[in-house]
Amino acid sequence: MKYRNNMKIIYFLFITAFLFSCEKEAEFSFSNTMDVTRNDEIIILTKDELAQKVKLQEGLLPVFKLGKDIIVSSQVDDLDGDGKWDEVVLLLDFAANETLELKVELVTESEYPEFDKRTNLSLKIVQEDGSYKEFDNYQALPCDDGFEIIAMAESVNWENDKIAFRNYFDCRNVKDLFGKLLPGMVLDKIGTPEMGSYHNLSDWGMDVLHCGSSLGSGGLALLTNDSLFRLGSTKVYEYQKIVEGPVRSIFELRYKGWDVDGEMLEAVERISIYPGKYWFESDVTVTGCSEESQIVTGIVTSHLKREPFKFEAGNFQCIGTHGVQSLNKDELGMAVIVPISEAGEIDRTTDINFYKLGYETVVEKKFSNIISETYYIGQNYKSDVSAKHYFFSVWGLDKEQWKTEKGFIKYITEEADKLSEPISIL
Repeated sequence: MKYRNNMKIIYFLFITAFLFSCEKEAEFSFSNTMDVTRNDEIIILTKDELAQKVKLQEGLLPVFKLGKDIIVSSQVDDLDGDGKWDEVVLLLDFAANETLELKVELVTESEYPEFDKRTNLSLKIVQEDGSYKEFDNYQALPCDDGFEIIAMAESVNWENDKIAFRNYFDCRNVKDLFGKLLPGMVLDKIGTPEMGSYHNLSDWGMDVLHCGSSLGSGGLALLTNDSLFRLGSTKVYEYQKIVEGPVRSIFELRYKGWDVDGEMLEAVERISIYPGKYWFESDVTVTGCSEESQIVTGIVTSHLKREPFKFEAGNFQCIGTHGVQSLNKDELGMAVIVPISEAGEIDRTTDINFYKLGYETVVEKKFSNIISETYYIGQNYKSDVSAKHYFFSVWGLDKEQWKTEKGFIKYITEEADKLSEPISIL
């Protein structure tokens, strides 16, 4: 009888240890189904997806390991602002046709590893003493009673280790870009005396783009009744940081009172940037407009001496430009890709300088709200449903491949193929 009781205890301890081991050794498999190397691939798992294999606990965060010792770069993100994380984001490198198996462990917040910061956001607003303070949420000033610059470098800024972008934080609402020569994060110092003028070439890079009254590097408009209406001069223009971290940063630009041919619309652009990519992701939602209209994304052509290009790759329609068109008088490439199923009109605007004709919106900046000098692509959409596109940019001074249109198109094609065939979660 004593022997049987001992056996029951041993059996209970074995089952308990087995169950504990299963929880501790929970695994996820990720597969690269393409016959190419894929570095800096982002994998996103929702909390619900993780909970299917891991018994989550309040106050503990998931950490992923490759083998026994390699901790995978990751972050946990609260996307809805309720104080609880919703997604975990991983950054992985894959060989061709490689499948990786990762083990999951739960740690306290204080034990969560610190990873190299490879993405960054910045909106700094001038204070009464002339200093600048960073904000996670802020509304731009309207241009009804004059024009005033309140943001450092005039803009909302975002970057990764490859390239940096900005969006003017005023009624112009044009996207611009910085070429980078170093992988470190620089935008927190842009426009400060420490860094000097970003219009001059420095060891980190420089502002490489002339925007004028174009859509710059991925600015937005709406095509309706054969006319383009810039997303600018809205009643409300608000910045909201969503997450900022080592492997992903996300923010929103929110607009109300957008006058499009007499209709007052609302719009939200959610921008995401990831490490290692020469592009950012944009999800645009417009509310209140007929579905005969198209969301438009464009590229400035003011210094372009060559014809733009267009082609299809993977599931995407691409438009782009390449040539000696940077402010440093060297090669610059820009492109937009949208899903082929949503691709709309592709065209160029006039090169007329409407500001000189008297269509003055921001006199201090010689800016007209009427769009010119732009190569653009339309995107079909449904009201209140986000439409996704990707904006690419490369600078010849950064890498030899970027000095030729062929090299740029090769990169766009490779990235479009990868986006068309994402890493499989097994």
